This record gives sequence, C-alpha cells and structure tokens, in this order.
Amino acid sequence: MAFSFTWFLSIIHDKFRKGRISFENTLELLTKFDIPFDYVHVKYIFKANDTLKTGQISIEDFRGIYRAIAHRCEIHELFKSHSQNSKILQLSELVQFLRNQQFQDDANETTASDLIAKFEPIEEAKRNREMTFEGFLRYMSSEDCTLFKKEHRTVYQDMTRPLCEYFISSSHNTYLISDQLIGPSHLWGYASALMKGCRCLEIDCWDGSNNEPVVYHGHTLTSKISFKTVIQVISKYAFLASDYPVILSLENHCNPKQQEVIADYMKTTLGDRLVTSTIDGKMPTELPSPEALKFKIIVKNKKLGTLEETLERVGTDSHGQTGEFEELQTSDEELDDKPSAKEPLLKKRRASWKGAGPPRKKQKMKKVKLALVLSELVIYAKSRKFVSFEDSREKQKFYENHSMNEGKARKAAKAQATEFIQHNTRFITRIYPKGIRTNSSNYNPQEFWNVGCQLVALNFQTPGVQMDLQNGKYLDNGGAGYILKPEFLRHRDTQFNPFSVSGNHGAISLTITLISGHQLPPSNLSRTNKADPLVVVEIYGVPEDQMKQQSCVVKGNALCPRWNQTLSFHIQVPELALVRFVVEDQLSLTSNDFLGQYTLPLLSMNKGYRHIPLLSKLGVSLNPASLFVHVWYSQQ
Repeated sequence: MAFSFTWFLSIIHDKFRKGRISFENTLELLTKFDIPFDYVHVKYIFKANDTLKTGQISIEDFRGIYRAIAHRCEIHELFKSHSQNSKILQLSELVQFLRNQQFQDDANETTASDLIAKFEPIEEAKRNREMTFEGFLRYMSSEDCTLFKKEHRTVYQDMTRPLCEYFISSSHNTYLISDQLIGPSHLWGYASALMKGCRCLEIDCWDGSNNEPVVYHGHTLTSKISFKTVIQVISKYAFLASDYPVILSLENHCNPKQQEVIADYMKTTLGDRLVTSTIDGKMPTELPSPEALKFKIIVKNKKLGTLEETLERVGTDSHGQTGEFEELQTSDEELDDKPSAKEPLLKKRRASWKGAGPPRKKQKMKKVKLALVLSELVIYAKSRKFVSFEDSREKQKFYENHSMNEGKARKAAKAQATEFIQHNTRFITRIYPKGIRTNSSNYNPQEFWNVGCQLVALNFQTPGVQMDLQNGKYLDNGGAGYILKPEFLRHRDTQFNPFSVSGNHGAISLTITLISGHQLPPSNLSRTNKADPLVVVEIYGVPEDQMKQQSCVVKGNALCPRWNQTLSFHIQVPELALVRFVVEDQLSLTSNDFLGQYTLPLLSMNKGYRHIPLLSKLGVSLNPASLFVHVWYSQQ
C-alpha cells in the first residue's frame, strides 16, 4: 500500500539528504527499522550493491538491502495467502490465521488487536486495526512465534511432590572449567552453572594449609581454590536463575578439624538458607517438595547415624566430636569412581597380569572419620553406598541416596531397567561420568533420564550434543532446574521399561516442514557470506524413538536458503523425547561442519508456523540466525 512506502521514506529520508550513504550509515538505518540483522550478511549485500566501489550507496540500493534482509519471500507468500487483497490483513483475517494456522484456539479480535498494537510499525494501519506485511514480518520473527511454548517459559508444573519425583539439573566437578587433570579450578564454574539453572553442584573438599579447606580434583595438577570463596560465590548466585533448592554434593576428603571449618563456613555464609533440620523439626516419612524448600540449600554428604538421632540433638553443640565408620570398596570400578589421575599423568604402569586372566575383584575396607558438626548438616541427602536394588528396598531410608558412575548405571539400566525405575520412584540417584573421561567429555544423559535418575551430572564446561540435550531439557518449566518426571516414572509399582515399551504412553505422529533458514552463519571455508546448509532433525528419547532425518543441501546460500521439505516421525514416548535441530555446512559428500543448533522437549513445541533461534556450540545465541518451520503433531 502507498502508506508502506511513505512510512519507509519517512525513516530514511534524513540520511539521504546528501544523496548517498556509507556502510556505517546503512547499519544505523537498519537499526531504526527494528529488524535484526547480521553484520557479515549486510556487509556483503552492501558490497554487491556498491557497484561503483565508492563505499557509498543510493536510496534505491538501500531499499534493495532492506528487502534482502527483511522481506523474506516465504513469509510474504504466507501473508498473501491469508490476505484477501494481498496488501493488508484485516482483523478478522488475522484472527483466522491465528486459529487455523497457529492453533491458538482461544484467539479473538482482542488477541489480534494486541498483536497489531505490538508489531505494526505503520501508524495509519495501526489506527485502522489492520496489519501490513511489515507488521506481519515483525510478528512472525518475534518471541510470540518461536517454536518453544510461551507457557513453558514460566514454572507451570506441580512443585509440591517429593524431591525424588523430579529431574534435577546437575553438574559434575563444578569447579573445573577445562579438563580433569591439569586444567584450572575456578569460581566461575559455580557462578556459570548456577546462572544456567543448575541445582546440584559438586564440591571436592581437601585439606589446605592454615586449616583452610581447598577445592580441587584430588591427586591431579588441577589448581586449587578455597572452600570459603566457593561458598561465598554459591551464596551470591544460588537463586538468581531459580527459586528452587540447591543441593551441594560434597566429596569430603578433609580431616575432622577442617570438616568443622567447612560446616562453620556453610552456616555463617549461607545463614538460614542452609537446611539444618527438617521443615517442622519432626521426623518426616518422605522427602519434602521443591516448593517447601524454596530458597534453601541442602547438603549431600556422608552422615553418622540416622536422621532421627540428629533431630534429637538439635540445639546442642557438637564441635570437637567425631565418629568413624568403615566403608567397603567392592571392586576396581568402585575405586575408579574418583580415580587418581597421577597414573596417566606420571605414566605409572599397572601391575601386569601375565597369563593370569583378569584380576579378581578386591574387597577392601577403609575407615572414614567424620566430624559430627558436618554430619548434622546432612538432613535430606545422606550418601549411601549402593549394593543392590533388593538391598535398597529392604534397608534404604527415604533420605538416603547413592551415586553411580555411568558404567555401573548403564549396566544396571540394561539388566534391570524396571527395577531401576521403581528404585528411583523412592530414592534419589546421582549419575556421574566415569573416571577415564579425563578430557571432561560427557555421556548421553538421555539413557539415565529414561530410567528416572534425578541427578544426571554432566561436565557443564564441555560443549557438545550432551550439553545441548541438558540445556534443551531444562528450558522447560521456566528454567527452574526441576522438571516433574512423567507419571510412569513416578508410580512405585510402575512396569515401564524404556528398552521394551508396552502400553499406551501417548504415542504421537510428528510432522516438521523445514521451510527456510535466515541469516545463517557463513561457512568457515567461505571468504564471503555463503554456505551450503542442510538441516538434521534428531529425536532423543527411549531407544525405539531415537532417530534422525535430514534435508537436502542448498548450495551457496546462508542468507536465505529454502528447503520446503517435510519430515515425519512416529514417537512412542513423547514425554521423554527431545528434538534437536542442527544446521550444518556441507564441506564434502562425507564431511559437514556445525553452524548452529536448537534443542527442546518435544511437548514444549508450538504447532504452526514457527521460527527457531539458533545457538552456537557454546550455547550462545546466534541471533538473528534462525530456521522457519511448520510443525504439526497429534496422538496416534
């Protein structure tokens, strides 16, 4: 319409009084249009329009740049198909689009009017309660049209169930920001994890000089930081990203005297946020809920005696008192739970077993001394050595939990999946990477979420698919770090088995039409703004649901590649499924390079026409790089 061009000229007119403008002026003008743009793409479009190579462009050249960046053909086609005159969307037409294409069943004229007021930049259209293509473009590129459901960006799940009924965002060796052997320990590890919504942090405590406990990866060359500063940082950052409880998983290697220092630092620094007794001072029969423990910090550690005995001693000073107990180390695998890295570092050789076959499992007892004052701070998370699921059923208390390395947990999951799930309906289980991952690599967390493990701890400092899954899963429920497990992972008599799915778990058919990409990162091999992009859609969930499909390759176009390709999936257990969109640059027939990705829970996906913001390998926004898709799913 005429007022679209009038509006456009009104914004750019002043800049073109001298006839032509520079690249810097072009960037300034584009900012005024409130359309996100990528510097590299604009730079090369500018160069293509600057045919005289003067570093200056005309008003018509600028209009061409604006159209190349903003006027996306695929969105214009969508706009015209829902506008009777192909120029504006009447209020009623916008309502129909929202209901029929965006699946907003409750959309009405008020909803449409609000969108016009929010996104329509042309005042005349706004007054007429109409939406021009300029407004439609801004709406389709906004937060209102992202793939991730708006209602899942805030806490919406029931937070009053016992702690063991939630997946809890968990970090392994939180103090490390590099590898497990010689890398630095740094306070930023704790601040960063907490800002990402992590709710379970690991602190490896060792004796330091001057009676000051230190935190580092024992028996390695990783640097040391003081326990006092770690607790100060945790106190500062604990509840900035989430109100829900933080669990401090202590690996305690200190003598009793320094254990008392640890306890005193936690009490003085954390104050009344530290859980030092049960909620009402009485002996409970189950774990409290995240809601009941809002803004609280829980200590997970070994404990002397029972919770009942601790409650009887409340108010008494236990400084100077210690206890001792013997702990059984059953195998080399148990010894590997917290391996000494001296051997790979110093290249010490293990004893050779010439002709003797594999060594027999050792049984070794070690004595552990524990300061009572630290033990008394362990209320809801007493560490207990795992023996068997049967042993836990008979002897484990509700406030006791255990940690397993990924190898042992994987064996248990494959051999006794249903028993493992039943165990996790009653008790908290923490999984952590096996000791040979000295480069801080991660395992696939999905296999342990599938059996209901709550604390699936990853090396947050190591980017990759595993952390993409972690970050994607915990986008849900407002990024609170707590996600209510599906009902079939919470019932004590559940018969669910992820390796052999039976019964109805809400199986769905999912259809994703990959329409286009927008301002994708250029190829690392390109000297301009080009790439040969393709999209891979990956499903993570129970083994039967694990699959991936990919689009065709669009040659030489990172600015606005069009695929128009539909992918279909059948998913048996959607409540456990994550969807990962990966954009790659085809380098050769056998090699692709990562450009960006986005991961989210399947059931957090909006239906309809949606844009997908892309993230870098480190999880940083690549705005305005995005995909444009159409999503539909329904129960089979």
